[in-house]
Amino acid sequence: MKVDASLTGSIARAADKAVELEADGYSGAWTAETAHDPFLPLALAAQATSEIELGTSIAVAFARNPMLLANLGWDLQTLSQGRFVLGLGSQIKPHITKRFSMEWSHPAPRMREMILAIRAIWDTWQNGTPLEFRGEYYRHTLMTPFFTPDADDLGDFGPPKIFLAGVGPLMTEVAGEVCDGFFCHGFTTEKFLREVTLPALEAGRAKAGKSMDDFQIVGPSFVVTGTTDEQLERAATATRKQIAFYGSTPAYRPVLEVHGWGELQDELNALSKQGEWDEMGTRIDDEILDTFAVVGAPEDIAAELGRRYGDVISRISFYAPYESEPERWRAVVDGIKAI
Repeated sequence: MKVDASLTGSIARAADKAVELEADGYSGAWTAETAHDPFLPLALAAQATSEIELGTSIAVAFARNPMLLANLGWDLQTLSQGRFVLGLGSQIKPHITKRFSMEWSHPAPRMREMILAIRAIWDTWQNGTPLEFRGEYYRHTLMTPFFTPDADDLGDFGPPKIFLAGVGPLMTEVAGEVCDGFFCHGFTTEKFLREVTLPALEAGRAKAGKSMDDFQIVGPSFVVTGTTDEQLERAATATRKQIAFYGSTPAYRPVLEVHGWGELQDELNALSKQGEWDEMGTRIDDEILDTFAVVGAPEDIAAELGRRYGDVISRISFYAPYESEPERWRAVVDGIKAI
C-alpha cells in the first residue's frame, strides 16, 4: 500500500518539505486548497524531487474552468515528468458562491462534464483532435496553434491522472465513471466506505465498462497516536474537534446516519453557529473517535489500518490535525507499505 503525506505550510518551504517527504519514504505528497493555492507549491516540489508523486488533494474544481485546469495539469505533469495527479473536489455551495464568487448548480453532473472537458482538451493538445466539446455546463470549441502546447512536452508520460473527492453516492459514482482514482474524505468510516462508497464507485466503473482493477482509492484516516499519555490526549483532543467540525456540515450527515448518529449533526451544527468550537469537540465521545480514527501507539497503527482498509484501498493519506514529530511516523510508514 502506498503511503502519502501532506505538503502544507508556507510556499517558501515547499521544495524543502517535499525533499524531506521523499527522503522519508512517502509515496506521494498532496497539497490542499485551504490557506494557500494548491498548485504553486507543486511546481517547486517537482523541481526539487525526482520520485515522489505530487498532487492536489484537493483543488476546488468549481472555482476554475476546464481550460485553466487542463493548462495547470499539463504543465505540472511536464515539470514533474509524469508524477502529477490532478485531484479535484466540488467543495460546498457556500464556499463556491460566497468565497469564490462562482456559479453553483447540479454538482455531480457538472463535475462529470468538467472532467470530460479537461480530457477533451488534453486529447486536442496531445493528438490534434479537433476541439468540439459541447456540454450543458461547459463548451470548448476554439483552439488555435498559438494556444496549443507542444505535444512533446509530456514525452511518454501522457496527461496526468485525475482523482476526485466525494462523499455522497452521486459524486462518488462520477469518480468511478470518469476518473482514475477517488479520495475518501477524512470524515469517512470503514462502514460508510464499504456500504456506500464502494458500491457507488463500482456502479460508475460498470457504467464506463471498466473494472476496479486499475482504479486507485486513497483511504481516509484520522490517526491519533503518541509515545506518552500527554501526546495521545493532545492528539485526541485535536482530532475530536476536527471530527466535530466536519460533523456539523449538513453535507456530511449521511456518514453519521450510517451509524445511527444523525441527530448529532443537528447538535454540532447549532453549536457551530454559536461559535462553540471547543464545546463541539466534547460531543465526540470515545466510540465516535474510535470509529473515525485509528487510535493507539505508533507501532499499532499499521496493523489497525490494514485490518480496516487493507483489502479496499490502494494508498493511504494520514489525517492528523495536530503537531507531531516526524520520527513518530517512520515506523508507521514502513509498516503500512508492507501491507
